[in-house]
Amino acid sequence: MLSGATPSLEAPWGTHGHEIAARAAAATLPQDMPVFFREATDQLVYLDPEPDRWRSRALNEMDRAWYFDHYIDLENVPQAALDAPHRFAYLRALYEAGLDEPEGDGGFLPFRIVELQQRLVSGWQRWHRESNPQRRTWIEARIINDAGILGHYVTDASQPHHTTIHFNGWAAEAANPEGFTEDRDFHSRFESGFVDEHVTLEDIASRLPNTPRSIAGEARPHVIGFLLATHEEVEALYRIERDVGFDPNRPAHPEAASFAADRLAAGAGFLATLWWSAYLEGRDGG
Repeated sequence: MLSGATPSLEAPWGTHGHEIAARAAAATLPQDMPVFFREATDQLVYLDPEPDRWRSRALNEMDRAWYFDHYIDLENVPQAALDAPHRFAYLRALYEAGLDEPEGDGGFLPFRIVELQQRLVSGWQRWHRESNPQRRTWIEARIINDAGILGHYVTDASQPHHTTIHFNGWAAEAANPEGFTEDRDFHSRFESGFVDEHVTLEDIASRLPNTPRSIAGEARPHVIGFLLATHEEVEALYRIERDVGFDPNRPAHPEAASFAADRLAAGAGFLATLWWSAYLEGRDGG
């Protein structure tokens, strides 16, 4: 986010986008995933938009504590910062890089995803070790909650606006040789208005593999790679907006509809991979 910009309180992907991504992800989980997790699909779907429910200017301490977890402005972030071992070292690297407002001009999205992934691994390790049935049930509740919240940030990470300084129309401070829109409602119009009207669960599910792959023990580099891949779609997003538009009030152009569905499917697929990988890592390291 550029210095001095006022953060938008629009819900990333809107509730609909988050929910269909979570439901599609849950549907791909292997039968080896414990029954309690596979039967928690409705709860995982409900929890996916949860971090947006915490965004309230009236509750300032909570709002500011987690606001910056929803994005990363990769144009502002040096490679050394991405290599930082944790979010506090990352923040220090942003200060050292001379960012005026390091937390706002950088964003913490990759660290939030990795932190929650590791909480899931920890939960699965404890679940496998626990012999007390009541305590195991409590751990299951913790696992479902963490998995649902993780889903929110992974879905955010599939939306190109959440990886760039051009988060709501092309930044006025940046060169714009292709004439991309500077419309300050582009963000919400794409991910909420357009997705709500033109992207369905079936659109997402049809784009996913039957089962997720495993990246157990290697989540962090894959999280960074996923965000970098999403960032590569920023200009494509803006070209589609310029050429055919993301208008929720008109029939969707096939290119626009396909792009939105592809991005949500990327988020759903990566979420299923992280859920499955956390279980495998916890099982094998428990």
